[in-house]
Amino acid sequence: MITGYAVAVALCSLAVAVWAFVLAARGKSPARPLLTGLAVLEVLLLVQVVISVALLVGGDRPGSMVTFLAYLVGSLLVLPVGAVWALAENTRSSTVVLGVACVTVPVLILRMSEVWGGASA
Repeated sequence: MITGYAVAVALCSLAVAVWAFVLAARGKSPARPLLTGLAVLEVLLLVQVVISVALLVGGDRPGSMVTFLAYLVGSLLVLPVGAVWALAENTRSSTVVLGVACVTVPVLILRMSEVWGGASA
């Protein structure tokens, strides 16, 4: 993994999380600008997948391939699942769901970085 890129994605995710929590505190349900922020974050995560696959093809290996791939796939799924859940119930609490999904992304990125560095599950 490229540490600088992983940190940038994690910080972007935390920024979108703060945005979601501020909207929730103001009693707002998810709107198009927040969903656009989630879509941009998902694109950044897709780039992370491309980087990871390129490094794997190039011969680099994480400490545990299965664990790394599970976190990689999980990081891609958490935002769409949170968005579907939030849009199914378009209320203030669904904005909190999006914030929690965004807070989950840096945790997954941290674990991917740890596993990439050689730590096992």
